[in-house]
Amino acid sequence: MDYRALCILGGTGFVGHHLTARLVDAGYHVKILTRDPSRHRDLLVLPTIKLVRADVHDPATLKRELDGVGAVINLVGILNERGHNGSGFEHAHVELTRKVLDACRTNHVPRLLQMSALGADPSSASHYQRTRGEAEQLLPLTPDGMPATTVFQPSIIFGPQDTFINRFARLLKLSPGVLLLPCPGARVAPVYVGNVAEAFVRSLTRRDTIGRRYALYGPDVYTMRNIVRYTARMIGVHRAIIGLPDWASRLMANVMEYVPGKPFSRDNYLSFKAGGVEAESGLAALDIAPASLEAEIPNYLAADNQRGRYNRYRAVAGRFKESPP
Repeated sequence: MDYRALCILGGTGFVGHHLTARLVDAGYHVKILTRDPSRHRDLLVLPTIKLVRADVHDPATLKRELDGVGAVINLVGILNERGHNGSGFEHAHVELTRKVLDACRTNHVPRLLQMSALGADPSSASHYQRTRGEAEQLLPLTPDGMPATTVFQPSIIFGPQDTFINRFARLLKLSPGVLLLPCPGARVAPVYVGNVAEAFVRSLTRRDTIGRRYALYGPDVYTMRNIVRYTARMIGVHRAIIGLPDWASRLMANVMEYVPGKPFSRDNYLSFKAGGVEAESGLAALDIAPASLEAEIPNYLAADNQRGRYNRYRAVAGRFKESPP
């Protein structure tokens, strides 16, 4: 067994791109399972990356591809499902985790790192958070479990090519002077994608991470309203941000549930309602200094704005923060 050989599920996504680059820098050989390798050839510029055409939901394929690897990283997750009853979340989170565990045990893979989510809870009203919690319950979170597992529960992740800040930036540019914002008071502590990737990499060589869950937070707490206001300033647009009351946020979720792409779904609403920011981030336990929104956002929205404008906005950004998490 090659302990420097890893297999990643979900490695072609946003977090996967950043994580694979960091793993290659650390000297690992990385196999990424994907339905369509031709769509992700950009990853092949990394010297020790191998893209393998595979259906990760097929048990036989998983057992074949996990043979001989030293660790498996499961990044697979969805924020919305095609249907409305939770079966899509169940398939992506719970059923896949069960199959991955079975394949790891068949091949005696010693290590499994699992991406979960902040607020993962088997009793949650949100299908997303419920199935993330149910998937965690399948994992042997004990020091002597097989495979030895570590779970990461990140807050909203931001960074280049994210679907968080970039989505708000697009909406702000397209909105006709006014943006209606559901759940404006929801409190979040966004975490930088580079910090999340580093947490995964460090856990591979630290035995004290085995059997642990790590909640990953950024250094500052914001309301959704303040994040959108800050994004508007950063891209240089002036919009009235109208925060919707709870009943209107719920109504918008019920309507947008049936819009193609589900820009804001009932499950998104329930996740925001659950909220919650814990007192301590797992980044500190892993000796990782968290990067702030103000330090990173200018680096990937800079194409549309002048650098001097960013420097001025950084100076006033502090008033959008609430308090450290």
